[in-house]
Amino acid sequence: MQVTIQPGNIEGTLVAPASKSSMQRACAAALLHAGTTTIINPGKSNDDIAALEVIQQLGAVITLQHDGTLLITGNPSLSFAGKEDKTISCGESGLGIRMFSPIAAIADKQIRIEGTGSLVKRPMNFFDEIFPLLGVQIKSNDGKLPIVIEGPLKPVDISIDGSLSSQFLTGLLFAFAKTAKKSVCITVSNLKSTPYIDLTLGILKHFGYKVEHNKYEKFFIEPVSEIKDSILYTVEGDWSGASFLLVAGAIAGDITVKGLDAFSTQADKAILQALMSSSAHLSITEKEVSVKKPSGNSLLKPFQFDATHCPDLFPPLVALAAYGDGTSVIEGVGRLTHKESNRALTLQDSFGKLGVQIDLQDDLMLVHGGKGVKGGNIHSHHDHRIAMAGAVAALSASSSVIIEEADAINKSYPDFYDHINSVIKK
Repeated sequence: MQVTIQPGNIEGTLVAPASKSSMQRACAAALLHAGTTTIINPGKSNDDIAALEVIQQLGAVITLQHDGTLLITGNPSLSFAGKEDKTISCGESGLGIRMFSPIAAIADKQIRIEGTGSLVKRPMNFFDEIFPLLGVQIKSNDGKLPIVIEGPLKPVDISIDGSLSSQFLTGLLFAFAKTAKKSVCITVSNLKSTPYIDLTLGILKHFGYKVEHNKYEKFFIEPVSEIKDSILYTVEGDWSGASFLLVAGAIAGDITVKGLDAFSTQADKAILQALMSSSAHLSITEKEVSVKKPSGNSLLKPFQFDATHCPDLFPPLVALAAYGDGTSVIEGVGRLTHKESNRALTLQDSFGKLGVQIDLQDDLMLVHGGKGVKGGNIHSHHDHRIAMAGAVAALSASSSVIIEEADAINKSYPDFYDHINSVIKK
């Protein structure tokens, strides 16, 4: 799919997409819940659909209600009719594979876990090292997918490395919270993306589990005997997808995004810090955010930003920095290697084609703004966030930007182009 974005000022109001981070975790919790879960504002991205398919494959029953909500009946013991082995696919979702693998290991039968696209290249050595400590047999493809596991998982005190991704810890917390028969502790070193762990802990608490932590270094899981039968959960608006819309306002006009929780624990809410530093005009209320570009001929200011705990913000930050009057510095490049693409190199290549120089120095990305953005052809590299960053940068470019493989956005934000086009002033 090829999409052409014409430069143009924007003005209008949009509703943020549902957070796939929130939606996928809610699906996991609903699977493990002994009663029913009603999910309000369910997501519809490819990653959300993959999560729903996984929990169905693991025995949950899902009913779409007339009002658009989902009613999910869980299968907490992960028991299945018959003795056949199971195969589940997490699509191209990094969170899905890392979260659902420990959950699937609760079952006492063999389960094959697969993925698609870039997911088959991502390292899964973590499971090779940790699962045997928990009584789970595992066979992997030299540390990559597919993996074949056989439980049941038995929670014990363990120590793990949290430097590659907090998503591995999220999966263990779900599995331990459900199966713990006594107090158990997970000790974590070098944990990254702690706001995502806050999101996990919030959902676990919402579903009645008891998990506490000491400075994100020790996580204490207590057994739970009684959990209420029916649970109602509302999926948050997505700060990650909305970050592109907010940056679009700072670059090309005036936009209001509704459905964003100002008190959310989502890591990508930190986009507000960068927008403030760039001198974009911001108005923030409890449920919406408005952003305007600087008045008159004023340019955005270059900024410094540490994205170590929110690496998904790199693409919108680069689009914002491209219009800054000078060089912006973004820290945390080391977190970009194992994404849908190697995002540091992909951003450097894509924005280079639009006339924006990006230098990589160890863990730093230097984006040289102030020279404008020109039109041209870029490729998404099958990475949803690269496609969206290119589209946003195009709004104030000197000419149109053509995005190849533009349908990569379906992974997280299928309505993105429609939303952008709806606020471009005709």
